[in-house]
Amino acid sequence: MLYLVRMDVRIPTGSDQKQMDEIKAREKVYSQELQRDGRWVHLWRVVGEYANYSVFDVSSNDELHQLLSALPLFPYMEIHVTPLAQHPSSIA
Repeated sequence: MLYLVRMDVRIPTGSDQKQMDEIKAREKVYSQELQRDGRWVHLWRVVGEYANYSVFDVSSNDELHQLLSALPLFPYMEIHVTPLAQHPSSIA
């Protein structure tokens, strides 16, 4: 199942920079593992924002929830999920 996911990161003002750098480093490792195994299919930055649009290919809503909630930055994110279906006019 394909899902379009928008993630907006909201790090509180005054957060410890060293701690946030460590969290961001873990986030990068985790996200790249999911990309390599094919579940995180696409990752695009939203220009001018601390946000991204991503496409995930997972077997269920529950699997997607597990992957997203395991993101190290998850406590600082606002996430919107849109399930995707094949369009009848698509030639793919």
